[in-house]
Amino acid sequence: MKKFNFSAGPSTLPEEVLQQASEAILDLNKSGLSLIEISHRSKDFIAIMDESRALVKKLMKLDDDHEVLFLQGGASLQFLMAPLNFLKKGSKAAYIDSGNFASASIKEAKKIGFIDVLASSKEANYTYIPKNYEIPLDVDYLHLTSNNTVYGTEMHDFPETSVPLVCDMSSDILSKELNFNKFALIYAGAQKNIGPAGVTLVIVNKTLLGKTGRDLPSYLDYQVHISKESMANTPPVFAIYTTLLNLKWLEKQGGVSAAAERNKIKADLLYGEVDRNPLFRGVCEKVDRSLMNVCFFLNDEEKLKEKFDKMWKDSNIVGIGGYRSVGGYRASIYNAMPLEGVQTLVNVMKELEKTA
Repeated sequence: MKKFNFSAGPSTLPEEVLQQASEAILDLNKSGLSLIEISHRSKDFIAIMDESRALVKKLMKLDDDHEVLFLQGGASLQFLMAPLNFLKKGSKAAYIDSGNFASASIKEAKKIGFIDVLASSKEANYTYIPKNYEIPLDVDYLHLTSNNTVYGTEMHDFPETSVPLVCDMSSDILSKELNFNKFALIYAGAQKNIGPAGVTLVIVNKTLLGKTGRDLPSYLDYQVHISKESMANTPPVFAIYTTLLNLKWLEKQGGVSAAAERNKIKADLLYGEVDRNPLFRGVCEKVDRSLMNVCFFLNDEEKLKEKFDKMWKDSNIVGIGGYRSVGGYRASIYNAMPLEGVQTLVNVMKELEKTA
């Protein structure tokens, strides 16, 4: 029986996507060649790359100013590439510190230039999204992290400002409808909600590039990757192909708007049980709860943890252990997590209440 994988990433993918990807490993398009041994300059792979980029633009309703790139290095490399490409020499950028990955992006950006941290929720162990901060107009951009996988918080509203917005959307991209064109730069590691590990999705407004006065290394320059159509070096062919399959699956399921409806139903179901069941409690402020990563605690961990852990494991559930700095439990309910999986976890929580 297939297990319900609640891991925060690499995360669950639709079974049909895994099946199609596994077939391509053996034979891509009846070519007699494996996906992972064809040239990235071949007609077959160029078609995969072109279709993948076009489908991202379609699903996100991107305008002609925005380019879609498939790069490597995860969000971690983007922590550096963002300031290198958008922070002018002698200028400054603004950041919001809403979690450990936001904090990591700040640490890296400070190596490039002046960084103004406008607000932070660190003193409360990142249990809420900072709000009511003033955005100075003399910064080159404002950097946000839309979803915090470790702490289970999510930014449900984005500031209205004339300052260019840069956003790490690694764990909630394509999970809800947004005006993606309002962002100067969006980046997302694929392994949480898009596809397998190994590729990073980058959406960049090309009209804002080339204005920092920096002589950038080629690989760290978005303009180079745009000119080479994401193939300045050999791309991760398997990760991009599997991402394409997952994008096609998302489109077939009704696109981003339909995914948002399903995600809301799943989140409401699980948070409803966390709040109702006297054996559990949530981690973060309710208004900032993530629809992707549901974090919660047992109220009496010493008494019930061993029993609860056995129950969910026996129910073919995996990957709900909380992050080491938070503890407790974390159920990641990305686009590909079926409602059945969430209902199974809720049933286990109810059964624990009956037998505790």
